[in-house]
Amino acid sequence: MQTWRSSVFMLLGLIGSLASPMTTSYAEEPGAMVDGAGFTLFGTESIKGVDAAKVERDPICDQDKRPRIAKIEPDEAKPGDKVVITGEHFGTKECFHTVTFSAASNTPVAFKFMSDSAIEATVPDAKAGMSFVIIVAGGGSAQSKPVLIKSK
Repeated sequence: MQTWRSSVFMLLGLIGSLASPMTTSYAEEPGAMVDGAGFTLFGTESIKGVDAAKVERDPICDQDKRPRIAKIEPDEAKPGDKVVITGEHFGTKECFHTVTFSAASNTPVAFKFMSDSAIEATVPDAKAGMSFVIIVAGGGSAQSKPVLIKSK
């Protein structure tokens, strides 16, 4: 008997909740602030002072092609010597970012972009020993096999 009564009261409660009109509205007007929506920047400009000509000139870098270093020639060099980094998917001159040697990671490296598959870089002043060459292009970064940096 107790189970039957509780089932009837549950059914009546369900019918009563469905019969009452729904008054909850999530957005009365377009762009309205809704409680619980989190942080919003409604009404603020996203870009101030946009220059359409500059946007047209900006390069389009292919982010789908990860760069790959095939080899470094020569694979033994002294600080100040030039090495040629060859591989693929280095991108365009505008999309290529930097060259770094792990033995001198905080030292800027002078480089010359030659093509999508070749870059000439000057070995920075670094401690003698093995070092990796890391490049960063529009599609990501790549690391070479170790090269030997000789003492001056």
